[in-house]
Amino acid sequence: MSKPKRVLFLGVFSLVFSAVFFVGYLYWTFVFSKASTTKKEIVYEVTPQKPFMTIAAELESQDLIKNAQFFNVYARLVGLRSKIKVGEYSLNTEMRPNEILNVLVSGKSLFRAFTIPEGYNLFEIADIVEKNKIGTKDEFLRLVFDKGFIKELYAEKLILSPDILSLEGYLYPETYQVTKYMGLKDIIRSQVRMFRKTFDDVLKQNKLSYLNSEQILVLASIIEKETGNAKERPLISSVFHNRIQKKMKLQTDPTTLYGKSMLSKKLENNITRNDLLSKDNLYNTYVIAFLPPGPISNPGRDSLLAAIEPAQTPFLFFVSQNNGTTRFTESLSEHNKNVQETQLDPKARDGKSWRDLKQETKQ
Repeated sequence: MSKPKRVLFLGVFSLVFSAVFFVGYLYWTFVFSKASTTKKEIVYEVTPQKPFMTIAAELESQDLIKNAQFFNVYARLVGLRSKIKVGEYSLNTEMRPNEILNVLVSGKSLFRAFTIPEGYNLFEIADIVEKNKIGTKDEFLRLVFDKGFIKELYAEKLILSPDILSLEGYLYPETYQVTKYMGLKDIIRSQVRMFRKTFDDVLKQNKLSYLNSEQILVLASIIEKETGNAKERPLISSVFHNRIQKKMKLQTDPTTLYGKSMLSKKLENNITRNDLLSKDNLYNTYVIAFLPPGPISNPGRDSLLAAIEPAQTPFLFFVSQNNGTTRFTESLSEHNKNVQETQLDPKARDGKSWRDLKQETKQ
């Protein structure tokens, strides 16, 4: 090779080598360098169908990466450009581009706490679902009454019967970790799964012979609605068990109120004397002879246990004292006296609710 050609070759080689080295240097410093030395937490959301270049531009505008084009090239080179997943992600300005990309393709979206309090019914839970922007009331109520979905859950051995009226009683009260893009159906399924695990464990302790598992669940849901005082649940349970064994009507307001809600398909908070006489209300325990056709709330573990382990008492009546405690009696005359003192006297009820005192009684 002549000297001029050798010089040209070396010049071209040096130029190419320098270019490759420069690009490599830029690539290395971009991929493994932080966009900022000042840490700032940012929740970044990848919505459905969002283009990759839009994502890259948004990351650059929020100082999470230095260069959207370099980020695009890097994602192509490592084969992850098309693998970004929908979700809400926790990022910060001290993360490197490779770390950010790994988070976005992981699908590990931010979790939000979603709490179902003990004793809430489907209509009350629907309000929580909508308030937490997990779904709409209508969507939630459609699913929990959906016969096809109920049969799916029965096939998965998560509920007790394919013929239940709704998923009332099966949405276990607990705090769940959900993501913004988790389907409402999957959230409900996880609640039902938690119920079945808890209920199966409780039933291992069951020694009752006159109530089947579905009836135990119904009774537990009534106990849950009748008191916010955990210590009184076995006593409340004893009253219902005593009345069942004596073939007395249960005559409990929460069941009648729930039946009224079922008829109107919305949460009802008041009942009248006419409601107590209604024969159209299948849950009206002032009319029907036994337990209502289904649960009226979603009971927690304590109420499930109270349903199978009632206290041994002679009590047949009880009435709230409006302070988180209850008066229990064996005779109707004494019960009527208690009702007069605690319920019919306006001063006894003014500004009082056992729900308001629920936390106080747990202390």
